[in-house]
Amino acid sequence: MTQQQLPGGTPASPRGDERILAIFAHLSPIIASLVTAGWLSLVGPLIVWLIWKNSSPLARTASATSFNFNITIWVAQVLGWIMIISIILLPIGLVFLFVPTVLQWVFSIIGAVKAASGTAYKYPFQVPLLR
Repeated sequence: MTQQQLPGGTPASPRGDERILAIFAHLSPIIASLVTAGWLSLVGPLIVWLIWKNSSPLARTASATSFNFNITIWVAQVLGWIMIISIILLPIGLVFLFVPTVLQWVFSIIGAVKAASGTAYKYPFQVPLLR
């Protein structure tokens, strides 16, 4: 992440509202997973990215990385549901649902904690679609 620069090249710390947006970008997939069983976990980070991508570097980075990570999680969960429907692959399908969900929660919370301190968090498994 590139930090905002003050005159003279000194990095500026993110404002409070930027941190809140970044925290929301990281935590919105967890909220969506509780409300929609994970199907809309991409919407929160995408909305933050679309609205604030040009005004807040921290919110832009947080929402882009959260969206990219949750695309990977979403694909794994869809594969898990397909395996569960096939009945034969039920045990593997359950793993494809459980493990990505746990990873989503853990890494989203870590990202939110990092955002609260004003630093960017790079998720370990992500397809770089948004930047």
